[in-house]
Amino acid sequence: MSIQEIENNAKDNSMNRDDLVQSTPPTRETLQAPVTVSSSHTKEYHYSPTEPLICNNDINDVRYNNNSKNGLMDPNTPIMPTPNPLNFINAPSRTVYLGNLPKNITSERILDHVSSGVIEDCKILTIKNCAFITFIDENSALLFHSDSILKRLNIDGNDIKIGWGSSKLMDPLVAKRMKTEGATRNVYVGNLNVDKKNESFNVDILRKDFEQFGIIDCIKYIPEKGIAFIHFTSIIAAIHAVDNITDKTPFYEGKTISFGKDRCAFITKIQQYNAAQFLGLNTEYLDSIKQLNDRDIITNVLLQQSAATAAIATSAGGPNNLGNRTIFLGNLMKNTKVEDICNVVRGGILQNIKVIPDKNICFITFIDPSAAAQVYAMSSLHGLTIHKKRCKIGWGKHSGPLPNNIANAVACGASRNIYIGNIKLDQSKHKDYFNEDNLRRVFEEFGEVEQINFLPERNCCFINFTNINSAIIALDQIQQIPEFHNLNINFGKDRCGNIPQQIH
Repeated sequence: MSIQEIENNAKDNSMNRDDLVQSTPPTRETLQAPVTVSSSHTKEYHYSPTEPLICNNDINDVRYNNNSKNGLMDPNTPIMPTPNPLNFINAPSRTVYLGNLPKNITSERILDHVSSGVIEDCKILTIKNCAFITFIDENSALLFHSDSILKRLNIDGNDIKIGWGSSKLMDPLVAKRMKTEGATRNVYVGNLNVDKKNESFNVDILRKDFEQFGIIDCIKYIPEKGIAFIHFTSIIAAIHAVDNITDKTPFYEGKTISFGKDRCAFITKIQQYNAAQFLGLNTEYLDSIKQLNDRDIITNVLLQQSAATAAIATSAGGPNNLGNRTIFLGNLMKNTKVEDICNVVRGGILQNIKVIPDKNICFITFIDPSAAAQVYAMSSLHGLTIHKKRCKIGWGKHSGPLPNNIANAVACGASRNIYIGNIKLDQSKHKDYFNEDNLRRVFEEFGEVEQINFLPERNCCFINFTNINSAIIALDQIQQIPEFHNLNINFGKDRCGNIPQQIH
């Protein structure tokens, strides 16, 4: 990502009292009510037909329609009862509708935003600027649907409208091959050891050979390993490719042709982190926790988290507060510093924190709306005390969606904390340069610094910014300074993302 892109997307989060929303603290009954999630997933992949569910271009206008064509609303058809589009508990269909898509968007660009489960097919209606994504089970569809609403899915600058498409039966051939062979829309090709006669073999050749079976989402070719992954937009196209590629193109005779894992079903680090936070597990050892590597478990936990987040946000701030990532702290002691607040707030990685000293208030914007809801709920029930004074808790002005460049950076480990290691404090050159005053001067060129923490015994230090944008830019540019050559520089852990202590 370019520095210019980051700077263009950086937001000025300065706020005042006008940025507050009217909110009612949640009751203990609201926050502690059990959340149940439909477990409609079945290993047999059989689905009963239901009345088609149609949606138009408005998330708040999702309607039943028996006489639809191509999943679009017939204006002459009577309107049936409207299901609640913000239902985070039950999925009426396996198909999610996406409207207001950018013109000429590709399936690859759309599916880059999907990480909730295996997809049966993805269809784009170019003239309507919309698409329908059908998952193999309702829970995967519900997770993508709820996640897109909570985080306000934005693709290439367009705010995407989310709804439900018609319910439909799975293709019998797809259901059978999934059960017997684990079929997905991803075709794996192995033994692609290209000899000197075929050194020109590349992605373009793979695309030409396989696109005869259906629309291709993306292709990943790894020449040094002699393997390739061809993701189609549908499982049925992948099945036809596996069955017929050697007959259509003799070059693939003797190659390993099988099904790979759907790229939209991989569990992301962010999903593991959010699930661990919700379950109260230690987030430092995500890979070692077996449950966090199980797609069904992760999906169910994240659905419960989404339902709880929606309940907390809407009960306190109304339906327009859904997906808000910004909370407000008031009644702060005079001269309270950002560092004082960050030493207390726990439960989620921060995008930005800003204190307004003359009003003794603070606004905290989290990366994830679930983190904001959790901190709001815990603080409302148990109180949040800074300098022995209890703070007021509320919702700030809606944060809007997380910018895509920040989301991508966080997915790669970004935080507002930068780690610098391999500092030789016993050498005069480093000792004179690497001190708190000088480092603060250097790093404040990139943004406001919250805290600098030295660990001399480990020859390292941590620079915490108040805004994650500043950290991203600093990490990209700091190694251009000669004194930082040959040092280990990376993102550290945001201490605000630690698990909150249980209060009994």
